[in-house]
Amino acid sequence: MSLLLVLISVVVGMVGLLLWWNEVRYGRRGNVCLPPGTMGWPLFGETTEFLKHGPSFMKRKGLRYGRLFRTHILGCPTVACMDPELNRRMLLQGESSGLVPGYPQSMLDILGRNNIAAVHGPLHRAMWGAILGLLHPAAIRASLLPKIDAFVRSHLDGWSGCIVDVQAKTKEMTLLSALNQIAGITPGPLSDTLKTELYTLVLGTISLPINLLGTRYYQGLHARKKLVSMLEQMIAERRSSIQAHDDMLDALLRSGDDGAREKLSDEQIIDLIITLIYSGYETMSTTSMMVVKYLSDHPRALQDLRREHLDIRKGKSSEEAIDYEDFKSMAFTRAVIFETLRLATVVNGLMRKTTQDVEMNGYVIPKAWRIYVHTREINYDPFMYPDPTTFNPWRWLEKNMESHPYFMMFGGGGRMCPGKEVGTVEIATFLHYFVTRYRWEEEGRNTILRFPRVEAPNGLYIRVQDY
Repeated sequence: MSLLLVLISVVVGMVGLLLWWNEVRYGRRGNVCLPPGTMGWPLFGETTEFLKHGPSFMKRKGLRYGRLFRTHILGCPTVACMDPELNRRMLLQGESSGLVPGYPQSMLDILGRNNIAAVHGPLHRAMWGAILGLLHPAAIRASLLPKIDAFVRSHLDGWSGCIVDVQAKTKEMTLLSALNQIAGITPGPLSDTLKTELYTLVLGTISLPINLLGTRYYQGLHARKKLVSMLEQMIAERRSSIQAHDDMLDALLRSGDDGAREKLSDEQIIDLIITLIYSGYETMSTTSMMVVKYLSDHPRALQDLRREHLDIRKGKSSEEAIDYEDFKSMAFTRAVIFETLRLATVVNGLMRKTTQDVEMNGYVIPKAWRIYVHTREINYDPFMYPDPTTFNPWRWLEKNMESHPYFMMFGGGGRMCPGKEVGTVEIATFLHYFVTRYRWEEEGRNTILRFPRVEAPNGLYIRVQDY
């Protein structure tokens, strides 16, 4: 018995020593006043608790330490900020203020060092200009929307009379549509191979950067290597061909030829393509799935949405595509999409990194630390969104919520998501054909997890019939 007590005492002592050591390493900086908080275990920090209990972890820490607290997550000493005004200022501030994008090491490694979320300065401006050249309204009107329309109509064929996993279908739709827009890739063996590697890559981006066999990080890195190899081959084939292709890859390879902007290297183009696919895939597929879920649960919203789209179809033949003016007329559809983004909290927050010691609310955040700009709580702020836990798309029609200073669902400042409009176009096109072709009801008991990413772990099944 006494030996057992000794062993327990030793273990408790070792645990205490490890926690104390991590506090000393990160939590004590001479006369510097750090935000309050705890740093957890060496190397792992508080990552496990953060990934397992994200929203409750943040709320509990916020109640104990306030809206600005320190922690250690995803391999980095981090200050989490839950203050709307501070978050707005951080997103609007430029790099001269000592803040640059600071995504977790796992995401940087897997998406590539040239991904647009990580670069800054002249390279960011060059890549940002290249993306805006691909996604501006004229490109959406002339090229992207016709492609999206044709693809979505084809993708929705044959759903009637079937039990469909909406999560799997929207993931497939988003990914295949992106591959078609970016490199003209149609469904087949190549898209199947790319899809497999991209699914693995996505899972690796939110993980501890421990490169051991079997970890998600390890698998994500290997998926990246395979994707890079395939994209290098595509670029080589394009450069050796005289045939013109009306897609984003062709535009990126030609970008800079006119001297108007800096020409991107093949490595930069590959990282940009991977980031474009990753960013759109995660947000659009999840939002599309959750829209179907919320419409299933709210018949009045479905009725109003369907009426809007049936009115658009009145002046068209059954095979006639929707155009950009049709999209701009979808006021209630846009409201449904934004309310889904808000309530489902598809994007929980954004990361910044300090390039120098940064003062904030009387505290100092040391150089090279991360700041987690936590926007989730803003989505549930009763001052901004009365009755915030209720799905109420009509709130977006009452006043221009998009112009609110704390509207951060697409980032802010110079880092506003460049794909906001084309993403909305794709989801709206999916909804247009889905609600005018079909009616549906949920099948079985579907469970939704909200963190670290919104997902239905066992699928989201619906029984589909012709409308």
